[in-house]
Amino acid sequence: MKKKRRGGHWIVRHSLTIAAVVLLLVWICGYVWLDPKSHLAAFCGNAIADWSGSLVIILGTKFFYEAGSKESRRFHPHGSNKWWNLLLEHSLLLFIGVTGIGWAVLFLRMNPDDRWGQVVGNLLSEWGQMAGLVFLTKKLVEVGSKE
Repeated sequence: MKKKRRGGHWIVRHSLTIAAVVLLLVWICGYVWLDPKSHLAAFCGNAIADWSGSLVIILGTKFFYEAGSKESRRFHPHGSNKWWNLLLEHSLLLFIGVTGIGWAVLFLRMNPDDRWGQVVGNLLSEWGQMAGLVFLTKKLVEVGSKE
């Protein structure tokens, strides 16, 4: 006998992630195949960074925690190891920070005027913005922004 899951088929339950991945792939393909000097290719390059950031937030808030952030999942301590719990409590910001350092190292080794150098620069900017928003949402609020 099949166990019925809440929310329907897995495609329905993960439709936001699937849509974000498909759009990211569209922007990557557009950037690769279009004339690098065209406005549309520039748009696709910027959209790669934007949709990568969206995907990180969609999946990051699903799997990681950020203590004090209203947007994050509620953290439940695992065992008595304080250091492990501290890492888990801040795993979202740490993940964004570590991957952001990776983008920064890659960007520093690239020519920022090269085709992919501009995209990596945009990715680095997006990661900085995400880290800032995750950090700021711990204490700051905006009335009416969350239903």
